[in-house]
Amino acid sequence: MINRIFLAGDHVCPWWFAYTFDNPLRRLVHNPEKMLRKFMKQGDTVVDIGCGMGFFSIGMAKLVGEKGRVISVDLQEKMLERVRFRAQQKDLLSRITLHKCSSDKLGVNEQADFALGFWMVHEVRDKDGFFNEMISFLKPGAHFLLVEPRMHVTETYFRKITDIAIKAGLEKCSEEKIGLSRSMLFEKA
Repeated sequence: MINRIFLAGDHVCPWWFAYTFDNPLRRLVHNPEKMLRKFMKQGDTVVDIGCGMGFFSIGMAKLVGEKGRVISVDLQEKMLERVRFRAQQKDLLSRITLHKCSSDKLGVNEQADFALGFWMVHEVRDKDGFFNEMISFLKPGAHFLLVEPRMHVTETYFRKITDIAIKAGLEKCSEEKIGLSRSMLFEKA
């Protein structure tokens, strides 16, 4: 039963389940500022796709500074409410734009310098559509960091996802070492 709910095929992580991995101890394995600082700079516009409760959005907001912007994208309103709350607590809400996407459209209408898809692409049903739309809002030369959970995404499945990204027009740059994860950095040509 638990496998059917959380570990079977395409699904969306329930908002309440995010508390199991979105907590202060997670920073020991996934420190957003340390992990992402080489991909963005002050003043950048960046997108956190599938932002969940804002674990990475908050770190990204610190990295882009007062003149930068984070577009936090999620399908679930409850997740976006948590991002808002956390950003207000850290006095970073002015740097974050909350955006509710639909199950078949991201709907980001701005050009971005960087995008992050952390532990979420495996939940997307139409991966071709996802990558094609994402490429449309990335600036030329912009990067996309794809990160998927090792305990849920096999090496074979990860290769299928990266092949779809390449078919959509992204170029592989490098594998990044990220705890508990399979990851690939891409660039929009």
